[in-house]
Amino acid sequence: MPGIIEADDLTKTFNEIVAVSHIRFSVKKGEIFGFLGPNGAGKTTTMRMIECVSPRTSGTLRVFGMDPDINPAGIKQRIGVVPQETNLDPDFTCAGNLLTYARYFDIPTAEAERRVENLLVFVALTEKRNTAIDKLSGGMKRRLILARALINNPDLLILDEPTIGLDPQARHLIWDRLRLLRAQGNTIVLTTHYLDEAARLCDRLVIMDHGTFLVEGNPADLVRDHVGNEIIEMDNTPEVTACLAELGVPYESLGNQVQVATDASRELAKTLLDRCKTSRVSTRPATLEDVFLKLTGRTLRE
Repeated sequence: MPGIIEADDLTKTFNEIVAVSHIRFSVKKGEIFGFLGPNGAGKTTTMRMIECVSPRTSGTLRVFGMDPDINPAGIKQRIGVVPQETNLDPDFTCAGNLLTYARYFDIPTAEAERRVENLLVFVALTEKRNTAIDKLSGGMKRRLILARALINNPDLLILDEPTIGLDPQARHLIWDRLRLLRAQGNTIVLTTHYLDEAARLCDRLVIMDHGTFLVEGNPADLVRDHVGNEIIEMDNTPEVTACLAELGVPYESLGNQVQVATDASRELAKTLLDRCKTSRVSTRPATLEDVFLKLTGRTLRE
């Protein structure tokens, strides 16, 4: 069965700059699919092509089987978008923002009002329905933008950094709502810089850099395949690195510490503590962040 989104050899250039280069992916109905990558990797550009905002340069792209270049109106009727920036209308209240947005989809007034009330309950903003936008916290604004994206009952929800800048409580509330939407059969595509968010939410994801895909798969599988199950951390001293080299243990130097990826941390940690001249050997589970940094590097991106 064809996916909700199908892309093959998808490419986007801006003059001489290649923002997205020959990527191929498919998003299945009812899954949460994530795009991860450093700044400038091509994530938002890909989202904008799916949203019918930026035309592709070459390759094929289908959303609900439709070509965004040929039938953008048909696609936009069936998607909801949560942009990275907060772009609520300050002249309207919470409910007013949702009712105004409903008009773009020609939703009858009575039906729009019913949906607004249901969505305010869904994002826990019922008590703020008549509150001005400038009186809302950052978390409330992000939840209201999510409600706005759902006003047309979209078949596909696209989120660009949905929980950026939020406190843990607000992040978890949005996560819960996204899981509920997936349980109801919604398809969700998201970008995020929060690796724990991607690991918790995504059924599948890609890590991209310089406009191309580096890996694709289930988060847990990517961690196991590219890093291992656990990480051992030790002080980065000449004695420690010499000891690791003597034992033939691969390691990575990271500032004042070294990291060793392993599937048997208890046995290896005991060996390192006995053989290497160090008082600190700690172990922790490997994470998606370890995979991300291994594949994209640790150099700061601006």
